[in-house]
Amino acid sequence: MIKIGLDTESLHLWFQNKRMNIIEFIEKANELGLDGVMINVIQDYNLDPDWGTLESNDIEHLKKVRKTLDKYHMFAEFAAKGIEYDHLIQLIEAAEILGIDTIRTYIPITLNPKSCRKTGGDGRYDLGKVRLDFDPKVFEEAVEKLKKIVPILQKHRIKLALENHEYETSEELVDVIRKIDSPWIGLHYDFGNSMMAWEEPEKAAKNMAPYTYATHFKDHIVIPCEDDEYNYVVCGVPVGEGNIDLKNCLKIMMDHSSLDRLVIEMCYPYCAQFKRTPGAGGVSSVGKGCFQVEKPLYDATILEPKEYYYPQEVSEELLEELLIKQMEGVERSVAYTKQLCKAYTNS
Repeated sequence: MIKIGLDTESLHLWFQNKRMNIIEFIEKANELGLDGVMINVIQDYNLDPDWGTLESNDIEHLKKVRKTLDKYHMFAEFAAKGIEYDHLIQLIEAAEILGIDTIRTYIPITLNPKSCRKTGGDGRYDLGKVRLDFDPKVFEEAVEKLKKIVPILQKHRIKLALENHEYETSEELVDVIRKIDSPWIGLHYDFGNSMMAWEEPEKAAKNMAPYTYATHFKDHIVIPCEDDEYNYVVCGVPVGEGNIDLKNCLKIMMDHSSLDRLVIEMCYPYCAQFKRTPGAGGVSSVGKGCFQVEKPLYDATILEPKEYYYPQEVSEELLEELLIKQMEGVERSVAYTKQLCKAYTNS
C-alpha cells in the first residue's frame, strides 16, 4: 500500500502569513487522512531563516513535534537545500530526534557569469533569478562533498535524496548518484520540476526511478508571461488539474523504484521560469503534451505570474482569496492522489 504525505510547501501562504504552524499542519494532514508530512526547512518570507516551517531546532520544540507525529502514527521527511557538510550534520541531528529517515536536498548551482542572462528583479522570486547554462563542474564538486557525509548518514540510518530542482536534468543527477555509489544517497523525483529544465516528466521518471528514495507529487501547466525572456512560465495547479501525465509517471515510479511513499507538494499558486536553454532536457518549445499552453490563473491587470507566490505584496484581499483557494487546492489534490494510488494498487 502506498503511504501518502503532504509537504508544508503545499500551504506556503498559510505558513508565511502566520495562519498555521508546524503542529497545526501535522494535525491538518491527519484530518485529511494522510500518512505523513514533509517539513520544509528552507528560509522564505516571514519564516525562520534557519529552520523554515519547522520554526526551530530547539530540543523541546522538536520533541513536541515528534510527539504529535507519533500521536497520529505519521512518517516525516525533511525538505532542505544545500550539500555543505556542517549544514547536513545539523539536519541529521534534528532528523534523528524527529524520527525522520529521509532528507531531500538539492545541489546549489554555481553561477557562470559568461553564460548568465539576468531576467530582472532582486533574486527573491523565481522570475527574478538568473537563467543559465551552468558549468557541469558543479556536479563533480558535489560528488566529492557528498561522499564525505556518507558515513554519518550510515551511522544514523538516514538517507539523503537529491531532487531534480528545476536546473538539473535527470541524466545529470543519475550520473552524480552513480559516482557517489552509496545506498545512503539517492534521488528525489519531483513530478514537475523537470519541465523547467525542458525535460519531459516521464523521461525523468524512467531515468530516476531505480535510484529514487523520495518524491514530490505535483501538477503543472504552462502559461504566457510577457515578463519572461521565453514569454512562458511553468505554473503550479492542484494535483490532477494540470497537464502532466501523473498516472503514467506514478506507474513508472512504482514499477521501477523501491518507493512506498508519495508526498504531495501542491504548488498552487506559484510560477517558475524555464531555467535552461530550450532543448537542454530534450524539449525545445512549448505547445505539446505537458508543455501545452493554458490561460493564466489571473488576468495580468489583477495579478501577474511573478506575483502568484507572494500575493500579500499586491493586496490583502488577494491574499485572503488565495489562502482559501490554496487550502481547497490541497483538499482536491489529496482526494485525487488517494484515488490514483488506489487505482494503481488495484490494477
